[in-house]
Amino acid sequence: MKKVYAFLADGLEEVEALMVIDLLRRTKKLDVVMVSIKDDLLVEGSHGIKVYADKTIDEIDFDEGDCIFLPGGIPGTPNLEACDKLTEQIVKYHDEGKLVAAICAAPSILSHLGILKDKKATSYPSFEEEMDCLEYGGKVVCDKNVITGRGLGVALEEGLEIISYLVDEECAKSVADAIQV
Repeated sequence: MKKVYAFLADGLEEVEALMVIDLLRRTKKLDVVMVSIKDDLLVEGSHGIKVYADKTIDEIDFDEGDCIFLPGGIPGTPNLEACDKLTEQIVKYHDEGKLVAAICAAPSILSHLGILKDKKATSYPSFEEEMDCLEYGGKVVCDKNVITGRGLGVALEEGLEIISYLVDEECAKSVADAIQV
């Protein structure tokens, strides 16, 4: 079973994170681990919603993962980017051909790390100037082993795209049908 590490930081966009995590878990074919980047499992979102992670970043083995997922949100995105252990692994995952997915403001992290230079990508529109990519725009963009999404309104589509990538399109369709998309 493929393993997805979904990273949570204080100030995250709660629905982006939980929508994608929920969809991935519905497949029953992906092991989705919610990971706090701090020593505490309790993470508070940008709208005051508190979420408990499954593990802290120091409790996981990055080598066991197949995908890193980054939800957006402010100040969640800058908090994720300030975590050196995470950014080092994002680059490593990308270089190894493992999936890296980000939504809303979080694709800017990938841009700052130089991952998007040769890829099509998208982000929340106010981050467009930070996006150093081959081609910018769209709702959800998959280019090689990177998936980016515009924002909360496309979190459902982003989750289904990740399922298509990690499992297959039939599984994504099955999840979509079950939730009445």
